[in-house]
Amino acid sequence: MLTLLEVIKKTADFLAGKGVEHPRLDAELIIGHALGLKRMQLYLQFERLLTDAELEKLRPLVRRRGAREPLQYVLGETEFFGLKLKTDRRALIPRPETERLVEIVVQQVTTPPARILDLGTGTGAIALALARHWPEAKVTAVEASEAALTLANENVAALDLAERVRFLRSDWFAALAPDERFDLVVANPPYLSADEIAQAAPEVREFEPAAALKADEGGLAELKKILAATPAFLAPGGLLALETGIAQHAALLLLAAETGFSRTESLPDLTGRDRFLLIAR
Repeated sequence: MLTLLEVIKKTADFLAGKGVEHPRLDAELIIGHALGLKRMQLYLQFERLLTDAELEKLRPLVRRRGAREPLQYVLGETEFFGLKLKTDRRALIPRPETERLVEIVVQQVTTPPARILDLGTGTGAIALALARHWPEAKVTAVEASEAALTLANENVAALDLAERVRFLRSDWFAALAPDERFDLVVANPPYLSADEIAQAAPEVREFEPAAALKADEGGLAELKKILAATPAFLAPGGLLALETGIAQHAALLLLAAETGFSRTESLPDLTGRDRFLLIAR
């Protein structure tokens, strides 16, 4: 029989051989998940002998990660802005950049918005985070993928936010009533080019839904659609907040000015690269 520490080391070596970026961390998280233990609890049980039943539960998870399936899909969950969200291949994994977008929005919007729209909600991450932050807000979230929308509904039910978050299957604004207006519109749309997808890590390229990542026109096509359509749905004084690609801001700022928005602001991500746009009507 192997001790817990021996299993962690063997798992980390296996994942390192498969090119996993953080093999020891991933090994500890997968083993902790399989055993129902937090990482700190693992450190207190290094000499514990694992049973055959525990090893059998662990092995398929390790094989999946070794095949470069994203850790969040293997674990079936991720943390986002203080929320625990179910994650699987039906939707894009919520990323730190998107969490930063939510942080920027709640810092910048000083008057709580009454109505919020999340475009391309995926797991529901942005919509659910903003609904939890602003308890009085009514949130609408749209998603073109039926599979992703099913996952988002599972997350809203688990977080008991179904009364305040409305999910609609829609290609951006298409399913909304023409007279609907929102104080805040937030979107993390597809913005990667075909070349960027081709160069991405296997976790992204082979497992995450391509429709949630790639856009035509060098990644700009969906962002352009959103900029063109948003003014009709944004209340006076409302704000549009976008996550974008890092080389797209010059084109998007010009388009925002041509569309008639009164104020645009480009903000960097945590690595200092242009990532977010705040655009006011």
